[in-house]
Amino acid sequence: MEPAIQIKPGATKWDIRQKVWDYIEENNLANFPRPVHNRIPNFKGAFTACNKVSELQVFNTTSEVKVDPDKTLEGVRMAVLQAQKTLLVPTPRLRTGLFNKITPPQGATKEQLRICSSAQGVKDFSVPVGLDAKVKVDLVVVGSVAVSEKGLRIGKGEGFADLEFGMMSSMGAVNEFTVVVTVVHDCQVVEIPDELRENHDLTVDYILTPTRVIKTSCQFPKPLGIIWTKLNTEKLLKIPILKKLIDLEEQAGKDVTLGALPASPEPGLRTSRPTRQTRQRPRQSMQQDGEGEYRQERAVESEQKARQRPARVRKESRGDAGKEGETNERRRGKNGGNVRERGSEEGGSEVLSQRKLPVSVTTVYLGGIPAGLRVSELKTALREREATPLRLTWQGAQHRAFLDYSDPQAAEQALEALQGLSLNGSSLQAELAKSQRGGKRSGQDRNRRPRPSTAPKSQPAEPDTESAVDVVTEP
Repeated sequence: MEPAIQIKPGATKWDIRQKVWDYIEENNLANFPRPVHNRIPNFKGAFTACNKVSELQVFNTTSEVKVDPDKTLEGVRMAVLQAQKTLLVPTPRLRTGLFNKITPPQGATKEQLRICSSAQGVKDFSVPVGLDAKVKVDLVVVGSVAVSEKGLRIGKGEGFADLEFGMMSSMGAVNEFTVVVTVVHDCQVVEIPDELRENHDLTVDYILTPTRVIKTSCQFPKPLGIIWTKLNTEKLLKIPILKKLIDLEEQAGKDVTLGALPASPEPGLRTSRPTRQTRQRPRQSMQQDGEGEYRQERAVESEQKARQRPARVRKESRGDAGKEGETNERRRGKNGGNVRERGSEEGGSEVLSQRKLPVSVTTVYLGGIPAGLRVSELKTALREREATPLRLTWQGAQHRAFLDYSDPQAAEQALEALQGLSLNGSSLQAELAKSQRGGKRSGQDRNRRPRPSTAPKSQPAEPDTESAVDVVTEP
């Protein structure tokens, strides 16, 4: 099969990464989180590809599986839990240990297992596994940015998958026969030159895509143990567990000489990324699943400060169009209500300003919201089902909410994802809003001042989704 992305001779690992990231973005092949640059892409069709793991013989014979925390691999984690196997997930960025064992509630339902396989579930239902634990892993599943049919793999450039395998090898959890699987979009299968492979690089035995299961028959060896000369004191400071491991290996008489601090980070273990002008979407104050990317950890300092402030929502009426030049100050709305919007320099806003909304949006009605449910709980459910809207209009007192999406296709995908959604024991009803069943609703019309009504003041018109008591918030 001809690769969709052609790699030019002499390309570096970073050249290949940028090629893949650009291709996925340009062809709109990814789900949240976006953009995919500097991430393991959460491509469309990931769940279909993940389900193919159950077709592998090794999956049916193993009892313990290690799966990376990438959002892309959520379907694999779900499959492991449904098969009642032991699921081990690395600690994000290895900050607090090597990995955690996911322990679902006794008699967990399918919905509970789905939650356990998500980022939040990994946090809430995990037990740390120490370096001295007796663990035997027969199957390792990792995310990738690019991979070749020969089994060569390129990650996002920080070396965590390679390091994790080396650490597991040092504690006897894996060996040269351990099967390694990666899950990628078909376009991520490219020709990777052999000369780019380094001795610390993890190779793969199987590649799962939405359309194929590829057995690589890889001839290159897997890294056995940690190659300490590839690390330095800076890496040890960032990953405390390495300090404990280096002491154990030194006591065992192994050579633990560290490498020198390089003038520029080495390929495969880079601690910084090349500067690149990419179109960045406004960052949102939310946690995410994945890739050791449960949080948007690379946010600027001002964004981190903004997140520490108490959350604010605004009450919006159709008269609060405001002036575009006043997005960074507290101002008085035309109807006398106070409106608070943050500019992009504050790291994103809780309310999408009128400028950021598309000209037209498609709105989904969500009914049956149980009493006592918090908007944050709904936001979490939307993120987990990959149905995050551009804007959420919360009407909890009326047991409903309205979700704005960029186009009808995005709304239809959200409707499909929200079918069967149940929160706090109540089944929610998702359908196109009445105003959408005959066409789109303008994003600007939501905030446009209505024309004076000819009806008597004593008989006000029936309120619609833009009622003055709506709380509009960015999910």
